[in-house]
Amino acid sequence: MEVDNTLSELVQVGIELSTEKDTTLLLEKILNAAKRLSRADGGTIYGVTEDKKLKFDTLFNDSLGLYMGGSSGKPIPFDGIPIYEENGDINTHTLVSHAAGTGNIINIEDVYAVTEYDLSGPRKMDEKTGYHTQSVLCIPMKNHEGDLNGVLQLINAQNDDGVVPFDPDVAESIRALASLAAVALTNRELIDSMEQLFQSFTRLIAKAIDEKSPYTGGHCRRVPELTMMIADAVCRFDSGPMAEFDMTEEDKNELSIAGWLHDCGKIATPEYVMDKSKKLEAVFDRIEMVVTRFELAQRDIELHYLRQVAKTDNSDEKSALLAEMEAKIKQSQEDCEFVRRANTGGEFMTPEDQARIEKIGKETTLEVNGATQPLLTDEEIYNLQIARGTLNNEERQVINRHMDITISMLESLPFPKHLQRVPEYAGGHHEKMDGTGYPKGLTKEQMSIPARMMAIADIFEALTASDRPYKPAKKVSECLKIMGFMCKDQHIDPDLFEIFVKEKVYEQYSKEFLSDDQYDEVKWENIPGFQAFL
Repeated sequence: MEVDNTLSELVQVGIELSTEKDTTLLLEKILNAAKRLSRADGGTIYGVTEDKKLKFDTLFNDSLGLYMGGSSGKPIPFDGIPIYEENGDINTHTLVSHAAGTGNIINIEDVYAVTEYDLSGPRKMDEKTGYHTQSVLCIPMKNHEGDLNGVLQLINAQNDDGVVPFDPDVAESIRALASLAAVALTNRELIDSMEQLFQSFTRLIAKAIDEKSPYTGGHCRRVPELTMMIADAVCRFDSGPMAEFDMTEEDKNELSIAGWLHDCGKIATPEYVMDKSKKLEAVFDRIEMVVTRFELAQRDIELHYLRQVAKTDNSDEKSALLAEMEAKIKQSQEDCEFVRRANTGGEFMTPEDQARIEKIGKETTLEVNGATQPLLTDEEIYNLQIARGTLNNEERQVINRHMDITISMLESLPFPKHLQRVPEYAGGHHEKMDGTGYPKGLTKEQMSIPARMMAIADIFEALTASDRPYKPAKKVSECLKIMGFMCKDQHIDPDLFEIFVKEKVYEQYSKEFLSDDQYDEVKWENIPGFQAFL
């Protein structure tokens, strides 16, 4: 019957070890199983640190009413135990370090009758606590490759008559348990380390993209942070259409990874497009070439009129010619300044301003090598007439293509089951609720809630960003106003935007990422369309 109980215990523990994901709980379950098998009064399980020390993970002592570490919430106030001395010899001053260093099981029947090992530590502890340590079992936990994962120590095996030595057969069963546990622990550590490696890799890609462009530095870091703020807010919001929505920690981890990878396609976007800070910028900003042409045109004006002045002796005619010359030079200077301002870009360029660019470019001429040519080329006029920002239609298509590349890159990765939605989440932040977004033209119904969250995060980050060359950083109230209009136009999810405002996610983000002068007074009634939610 005892064998059946042991086998049943080992099977049950094996099942628990194969499903437990938390390393701390895994170690605690190992210790508890060993205590049950041996009927020990107390026990400690130790992990191994990188600097070869044994750290206390969980400690039990039934007689003393002790339960520390593990899931108890009570830290163990003991320092780690070095496995080796400074000279490289095994630390034989404690049983657990001795067992760890040698790899041997130590089974002691009576602590006070043994001279083979240094047992001064347990004896001193007994003096302090009034406890009597008698039988001790130390089992090093080694995995299938012979690597040490930890040490299991049990104290005072018991039967109906009191404290007894640890039975050798029971010790072998616990050794089998320890081997099984060591393999499970190794697997857990491998999974955790692979997860950490992948997490670090996603942040490495995001950092590389941010470093690639001085004008979007930090974007790939801020968007996932804001996305998770929104996710937490939606999960705690308990009314409205999103009241039943919730996310597990695993779900949030999946969304966080998608956030870090949401712009990974920009790694293939040409720098001359990504970094285009002025409308005439290519390899360099061509505005100085244009300014030089204006100066040449003004020189031509001056030469033309001075020649006319030289041909006449009439003082009134001379004065009229000089006045006309000054007027034309002044107009050319104003046109030059207008072109310089237009080159900067901005939120919106009026049709009147675009027409003026056309007129300046076509009607103003200059002579080069005896040939007359327009002041601006067709390509320069086309770029200077860009209505918003600094990118022309073709360059914007290049930028937009980063979403196709992002989705293609992510869909090519063999994501495990718990991360399979990363491509969908990351690939949807430029979609709009009415289906007019890109790259797939998805509607609200075709998008998951987390993907819609990321769309809001991406927009708010872009609006508040202070590192865009064509616009100043906007105040928070102005950003919310713009997003209110976007809700009315069915570009972003109004249900999520309501939570974004009511849970004051904008305030949380502002305190962490924005300058003090950006966070101004926010009045909900001034947000377009938000009155319906008040």
